[in-house]
This record gives sequence, C-alpha cells and structure tokens, in this order.
Amino acid sequence: MHVPDGFIDAPVSAVTGVVAAGAVAVSLRGARRELDERTAPLAGLVAAFIFAVQMLNFPVAAGTSGHLLGGALAAILVGPYTGVLCVSVVLLMQGVLFADGGLTALGVNITDMALVTTVVAYAIFRTIVKLAPHRRRTVTVASFVAALVSVPAAAVAFTAIYALGGTADVAIGKVFAAMVGVHVLIGIGEAAITALTVGAVVAVRPDLVYGARGVTARPLEIRDSPLAPAAPGAVARAGAPAAEPATAASETPASEPHKTPETSATREPAAPPQRSTRRVWLAGLAAALLCAGVVSFYASASPDGLEKVAHDKGIDAKEEDHAAKDSPLADYGVKDISDARLSGGLAGVIGVGATLAVGSGVFIVVRRRRATAESERG
Repeated sequence: MHVPDGFIDAPVSAVTGVVAAGAVAVSLRGARRELDERTAPLAGLVAAFIFAVQMLNFPVAAGTSGHLLGGALAAILVGPYTGVLCVSVVLLMQGVLFADGGLTALGVNITDMALVTTVVAYAIFRTIVKLAPHRRRTVTVASFVAALVSVPAAAVAFTAIYALGGTADVAIGKVFAAMVGVHVLIGIGEAAITALTVGAVVAVRPDLVYGARGVTARPLEIRDSPLAPAAPGAVARAGAPAAEPATAASETPASEPHKTPETSATREPAAPPQRSTRRVWLAGLAAALLCAGVVSFYASASPDGLEKVAHDKGIDAKEEDHAAKDSPLADYGVKDISDARLSGGLAGVIGVGATLAVGSGVFIVVRRRRATAESERG
C-alpha cells in the first residue's frame, strides 16, 4: 500500500506530513515508557523483521498480491508508540534506499500504514484481551483479529485521503469498494503472519511481548505455611493432636524482640531474574535475513492491492517518477548485478541491516533519554 508521488496533491500531502510528524513526536515520548534495556534492541529487530517480511508478496486474487503492513505486529510485540516508530523507520528506509513509496508521499504513508494500522490494531487487541480469558491463546487470537481489521482500516484511510487530495478524477465510491474489497483479502494474510509470529514469541518468551503483559503471567497463589500458628478455635484434624497456641514468652527469649512467624501470604515473592534476550535476537535476525535474502525471490510478482486498484481505476494517471529512482538499490535489486536472485537477495540483506541499524539507534537513544530523565528526577 505504498503510495507513490503524484497520487495526492501538495496541500493534502503537506497536511498528512504534519500529522505524521506529530505522530512520530508523540510516539518518541510514549516509547520512553514502553522501552527498557532489554526491549530497546528488540524494537530495532522488529523493524528489520517487518522490512524483511514486507518483501514477501503473497497472491490474494487473480493478478493481485499483498504484503504485510506490520502495524499490528509491531504494536503487539513492542507497544503502540514504539510500533508507530518501527513502521515509520521501515517506510523511511524503503523510500530513501529502494524507491518504494514516494518521498513527497512519506507523510501519507506514515499516517496510513504506521499510524492508522497501529492505533486500530492495538485498540482491538486490548479490547479482546480485556474481555476474553487471560490465556496465551487469547493473545494469539486477539493478534489475528486486530491484524485482520487493521488492513481494510488503512484502505479506508487511504480512500479518505484520496477523496480530499486525489489528483485524478475518479469516483470515490469505486475507489472505496475496490480498495476495501482487495484489502480484506490481504488482511487475512496479514492476520496469519501476525498471529503466527506473536504466537511463536509468546510460546517461548511471553515476557518479551508487550501486549501479553499481565495476560500470560499466572496469578500468585497464597497458601498457609505449615510453620504458621493455627488460628484460634481451629478444629484439629482427625487423629492429630490439637495445636497449642504458643506465647511470645515461651517462643522468644526476653533479650530478642518479638518475631511474627513468616508465612507465604506475607512474604513477598522474589523478583524473577531477567533472562537474556540474545537467543531471541539472533533467531529473529536469522529469520529476517532468511526472508529478505532467500524467500523473497519466490514472492509474487503481481502488483499489490493499491497498484492494482490504481491501474484499474485510473488513480495512477498523474503518478510521478520517484526522486530516488536512480538509487543503487531501487526496486529491491543491486545495480549492475545481472543475476536476479543474487541481486534481490543482496538488496534484501542490505535493507535488513540498514533498517536494523537505524531502528536500533533510534530506540537505544530513546531509552537512554528515559534513563537520563529518571536519574535527574532521582
């Protein structure tokens, strides 16, 4: 659903640019509350993984394909504010390095693909999680539904933006029907990818899934300790002598202060040690490199939903050449490498590395600013 230059006129593109800049600014502040020392590097990995999976176009109808948008996946894994930043980083890398999505339309793409999908998906996800039983399966099901709805929601948002600033004279009703129709099908693929990914991470490390916090943790069971004194008037078990209440004088020497017997009900459970995220990080990076460097070669070559609708309805009548069309990585291939498989795979690997570097840098800086602010207040 990457909107190219020329689809939307300059005034509306400028307005969406302001909206996108505001969303990124708010998300930078909100991400400080979501990120910690463990999750900041993982957020960069989520951005790189979304970049990689977006290269895997899958067929959805005759002559049409779709790909992951990633808003739902990012919001559930690392939080809604951080999720907006993850998808924004991906869109920036795609526009600058790969000529995918117009530079003047960057505000449109961030508003549509990063902001709308993340907000809609996370709102639906939290609603389901609150109403359904607190189980790991609930997180997976909620992820599926949230991702499914987020894609046609983005299609509706694009139609609204086009109604305000579309450069071609096209009936909005036809654009709406075509966009929503094809993106409902794409949403099924988005939902499957999101649910499978979230379910896999929840199964191994639920503590690393932002949306699973407070859902997958088992409630603390409070039991009486066998060392605790029996309550007054308690009935002794059959065949066992009744417990005699002990007095402070008989149990505690006069020289020592009185100590209350400790029970599991009054003892605070020790905080579980933090587990390393290294294995998860390496596994995620390997998956991203595999998708971008190898599996992407087998992706569908059919135009995606927006491209197909634009061609069929005439939306692309005034499409402009991309400002980065001469980039060495334009169209997800390395210039001057004739072998298509090698060219595409290498471009994908470079994209994963660039997105990982930029994303991790952004999130580590955000995390450090939070740590600095906390130290100043302390």
